[in-house]
Amino acid sequence: MSKNLLDFRPEHVRGLLGANSKVCLLSSKTIINAIQNESFMVMACNIRIKHVVPGIMRAAQDQDAIVAFEIAKSEGGLDGGYTGFVPQTFWETLIGYAEEVGYTKPFFIHGDHITVKDQSEKQISEARDLIAAELKAGYTSFCIDASFNEIPNNLKITTQLAKPLSDYDVGLEVEVGEITHVGREGRLTTVEESKEFIGGFIQNGIQPNLLAIYNGSKHGNYRPGEEVHIDLKRTREVYDAVKKWNVSIAQHGITGTPVEMLHKFVDAGVRKGNVGTNWQNVAHRGLPKDLLDAMQKWVKENNSELKKTTKVFLKDINSIPKANQKQIEADAYKEATEFIQAFRAKGSASKLAQKLK
Repeated sequence: MSKNLLDFRPEHVRGLLGANSKVCLLSSKTIINAIQNESFMVMACNIRIKHVVPGIMRAAQDQDAIVAFEIAKSEGGLDGGYTGFVPQTFWETLIGYAEEVGYTKPFFIHGDHITVKDQSEKQISEARDLIAAELKAGYTSFCIDASFNEIPNNLKITTQLAKPLSDYDVGLEVEVGEITHVGREGRLTTVEESKEFIGGFIQNGIQPNLLAIYNGSKHGNYRPGEEVHIDLKRTREVYDAVKKWNVSIAQHGITGTPVEMLHKFVDAGVRKGNVGTNWQNVAHRGLPKDLLDAMQKWVKENNSELKKTTKVFLKDINSIPKANQKQIEADAYKEATEFIQAFRAKGSASKLAQKLK
């Protein structure tokens, strides 16, 4: 008997969604394992401002596409990060919009960059608590990022934090080689490092689904004159080395990459492409001018970054006029459609259903 995609929803989210829900929240493990040999990427959207969500969902519905929604520890951890989202409110916001717009295509909710910057018990304990809270809230995918540590310690820390996830139907993304921010240079992840890293997890009884590497991409908006340079040759070499373990590549830092270049990522073994800062930019363009002016003034006065204003002005952002909300939704719909098509992901939801029959 063939299965419906809804039958693949993880056990720990079924009760949270309710018996009558048609929301197709799946595990990234289910999705990534099924599409490894397909020629498209899943667009993973870091959501900092909620108004972009319905536009992205409507685009995914109309394009018959798999997408993902994610938030990093720095963006929305247990303390709300700089967006004000905590795991519970992030999940509720996404599911609320899904029910509201009639969104029925498959997606996953991903805890992005659960960072562990050193081997201290404080860092490890914070990550452990965040993972537990995200799991309880209903997340179905996790990125444990201990890439700040040398490979043996990265492996040890990530294994320790990932073990409890093995009891659940959730996906795992791991990271080797620190992905830098705009204005900083990094060192490309090597093939040997990637093999040592993933091989170590397999020996430890941990099965990652995705590997994030440093291949030249950066987080954030590129500065004037700063070139986008992503080494797709190295990316493909890494993918060829780790695919025997059923691991695909996750690409971070896509904002600023020319859209016409994105299909090349697919050929390099990338199956999840993160788009984050772009959605913040879309939201900011649609905010009332006086609110955006106030946010930019705060940045200057506090010698800070525009992204940090999200939590400071959260009440004002969340209560903008309906006309502004609709404008942001329309812009998000347009850009999400372009990304989905550039990722070759149009029709990917039906492909997944066929694969999982």
